[in-house]
Amino acid sequence: MHMEPGNGTQHLEFLLLGLAEDPELQTLLFGLFLSMYLVTVLGNLLIILATISDSHLHMPMYFFLSNLPFVDTCFTSTTIPKILVNIQTQSKAIIYAGCITQIHFFVLFTVLDDFLLTVMAYDRFVAICHPLHYMVIMNCRLCGLLVLVSWVVSVLHALLQSLMILQLSFCTDLDIPHFFCELNQVVQCACSDTFLNDVVIYFAALLLAVGPLTGILYSYCKIVSSIHAISSAQGKYKAFSTCASHLSVVSLFYGTSIGVYLSSPVTQNSRSIATASGMYTVITPMLNPFIYSLRNKDIKSALRNSLRKIKVSIVRKLNKCP
Repeated sequence: MHMEPGNGTQHLEFLLLGLAEDPELQTLLFGLFLSMYLVTVLGNLLIILATISDSHLHMPMYFFLSNLPFVDTCFTSTTIPKILVNIQTQSKAIIYAGCITQIHFFVLFTVLDDFLLTVMAYDRFVAICHPLHYMVIMNCRLCGLLVLVSWVVSVLHALLQSLMILQLSFCTDLDIPHFFCELNQVVQCACSDTFLNDVVIYFAALLLAVGPLTGILYSYCKIVSSIHAISSAQGKYKAFSTCASHLSVVSLFYGTSIGVYLSSPVTQNSRSIATASGMYTVITPMLNPFIYSLRNKDIKSALRNSLRKIKVSIVRKLNKCP
């Protein structure tokens, strides 16, 4: 059976083979994914609440930090809810429209995550290398512009990739060795010529992944050089501590994602590929709130204040009840 683009594609279904087939593991996987999703959403929402509610955190560094948890929450929401539905219904299928939609938002939030980490590296570079001009350079207008450009480029790139997939024809072999619709794997399922898709995918990876990573590495080279020039040990520690959380998140994000794409061509085992993909699609967004809250005193203080306010509010409402 051969499906032309735009003709009968509404009847297409992709099979996501990344999850274990053993029925005994289904309940365990459901509980595991559900708990990780709830922890991710709750943790990221608490970071957003802390940065918004505390006036001491109304500065560029925390403005970018409040955007990152929002993107991480959206990022996991593109895959985990569908995984939970498939486990519950004991189905591996995802319809054509659902697959394209998942690809669009997954690509969008992956690139946006990448850009935000780069913008945050630039923010730390200005703060440490040009501290006297920090508030002048990182003004509200520039911060808003950096986030806006990140969103616009991410949306346009995701739209381009989605539209190019819509031009492909698909046959009956629609098995994907992932627990979500991964762009490369879906393109490989196509019956028609995918040369242009491959070119765009690899060019975009070079431009939108290697480019920002180069910017991050350059920023940290300058940061390390500036920290090395500081005479006091206390000053060095204070300067480095402002970068530690961001550097940890960058290492986790790039380390896991690069590992996935380097291992994918080597192994054809769907379980191995899915496990590796789970590291940066599920584990990384879940760990980010813990990294920032545990390594940042301002965030910990803001979280305690926010939780205290919530507790007081709940107690007051309970006392008002008859």
